Amino acid sequence: MRLLLIRHGQTPSNVAGALDTARPGAALTALGFAQAAAIPQVLESEQVDGVYASVLTRTQLTGQPFALARGLGIRVREGLEEISAGHLEMRNDGDAVQEYIEGGWRWANGDLAHAIPDGESGHDFFDRFDAAIAGIAQDHAAAAVVSHGAAIRVWASSRAANVASETAVQRRLQNTGMCVLDGDPDSGWVLQRWHEEPLGGIDLEDRLARDVTGEPEEARAVIAEDASA
Repeated sequence: MRLLLIRHGQTPSNVAGALDTARPGAALTALGFAQAAAIPQVLESEQVDGVYASVLTRTQLTGQPFALARGLGIRVREGLEEISAGHLEMRNDGDAVQEYIEGGWRWANGDLAHAIPDGESGHDFFDRFDAAIAGIAQDHAAAAVVSHGAAIRVWASSRAANVASETAVQRRLQNTGMCVLDGDPDSGWVLQRWHEEPLGGIDLEDRLARDVTGEPEEARAVIAEDASA
């Protein structure tokens, strides 16, 4: 199948650099709604027969314009939600950001037993995200899935045969950025495209936001240092 993994539009928590992972989560900012509204035109040549979102509000709001443009209902699927921040929930200080981001990349490098306290382990994350994607792949030849920055980056870098985690950690995935993969759960996945910027273009970027889950390692480290100052 062809799998379009799209990050949700901007939220107030993205602007503040807060680790917002609990349900139902924040809604979109005005920019976030503009980012979502740009998706249908940008993806007009993509043939998809399903549009999915996580249980968190921001992904459903992001996917609605695309689903409506295609005459499809947006389907909410358990398992596609963001990596749980556990005891770090809603913190934006440097230590919390460092612990959260490093946890995801430890999973991508094979340390699946690692868990953020009160959160989830790598086994937990991959079990639920894999199961959600497998169910979608069973029902569709091509689908758009609106999910979250850390979840998409960690899952795609771990499941795509042609992506190394040390490469993925240096890649951006801004709000409404997208990873496109071909394959299936049985034969595996190949990354065809990693679109770092908002799908609507650079005019929909917010360079002042402290977007900790979408920035590459070096930029994220600067954000964390600024948050701790």
